[in-house]
Amino acid sequence: MEDYKFLFKVVLVGNAGVGKTCLVRRFTQGLFPPGQGATIGVDFMIKTVEVEGEKIKLQIWDTAGQERFRSITQSYYRSAHALILVYDISCQPTFDCLPDWLREIQEYANSKVLKILVGNKTDRDDREIPTQIGEEFAKQHDMYFLETSAKEAENVERLFYEIAAELIEQARSKEPISQHSRSTADSIGLSSLGSKANYLSQSGCCSSLSSHST
Repeated sequence: MEDYKFLFKVVLVGNAGVGKTCLVRRFTQGLFPPGQGATIGVDFMIKTVEVEGEKIKLQIWDTAGQERFRSITQSYYRSAHALILVYDISCQPTFDCLPDWLREIQEYANSKVLKILVGNKTDRDDREIPTQIGEEFAKQHDMYFLETSAKEAENVERLFYEIAAELIEQARSKEPISQHSRSTADSIGLSSLGSKANYLSQSGCCSSLSSHST
């Protein structure tokens, strides 16, 4: 049996086409899949990182954004330790749908789940949602905030490493850290814990529950 200290479940949600699968694959496999099709149902991959000398296994669940799969994906919220809500910075409708996703999170997830808002596709030159707007939305809804590019690998490792670092800190304290008590700066960005987390190993896709379209 693999030796690891903690196992954390991280779930990505958001509209179809925002790049959830590409973020997961960039982090777990180090690649950007060109022409990635829509996720069918739910998929997951595993990667192990090291945080302050402890091996942490991240079970990362990639959920479909289409409405027809919503009843399937909602069941994965309940046991999540962290929820990453993703939108496309070049597509206003994906940002406009964030309140709907937050309502689902509020209804189905643990009230103390770690929530991260991610604006993806910063490599694009047709940005529609300014960074400040994303920051303000995250602050308003008590979420961390980060912008990423799965294509350019910008902030992808930082995103998952710092989630791991935050979750292990919570686990060690035996109670979730109140995000309400954080400063304004922390409420709109992950704390600088990335340097404490180091990549160790990865495995391929482990799910037989779903597949990707070709």
